[in-house]
Amino acid sequence: MAKTLTTIIPLGFIAPSFSLYNPYKKEKQTLEELASKKATVLVFMCNHCPFVIHVLPKLVETANLFISQGVAFIGINSNDVIKHPDDSPEKMIELIKKYKIPFPYLFDETQEAAKKYSAACTPDFSIFDGKLKCVYRGQMDDSRPGNKKTPSGLDLSKALTNVLKGIVVNAEQKPSLGCNIKWKE
Repeated sequence: MAKTLTTIIPLGFIAPSFSLYNPYKKEKQTLEELASKKATVLVFMCNHCPFVIHVLPKLVETANLFISQGVAFIGINSNDVIKHPDDSPEKMIELIKKYKIPFPYLFDETQEAAKKYSAACTPDFSIFDGKLKCVYRGQMDDSRPGNKKTPSGLDLSKALTNVLKGIVVNAEQKPSLGCNIKWKE
């Protein structure tokens, strides 16, 4: 596991389209059908990363709160499952059931979505407004495994609240920190 920060790229880019397999529903789903007219949170995540597992209960709680307000959440797993079988689609289903993940958790087998979004780590968060323009690319909060801070979802929640209220999201954003995406060779 290599600790990796979110790749910093200029805000304002339009969310690249994708069509990815949802192992839980056994069908492909697209960004266009899953996105919200209010806000969409995209989180690159995986099944085994200790950084993801650390924040997952709070992420589920935060997602439930904001989904009820019309926000869409989409999880994407882009890890190489040949070298990391714990990230397989079957294990994704197990994770969904264990944590009661309330949002689509998609499998990016080709890793093209991760490349299009310049995703680097798990978890890697981006928020898009109703026009799918990126307004936030940062951490969920300051908690990390071992730093004795309880996950709060504060940074992600503040940004989402601003988007829903039509307030400009502060451009000073702390990058997320997590395990590197496990790229195919």
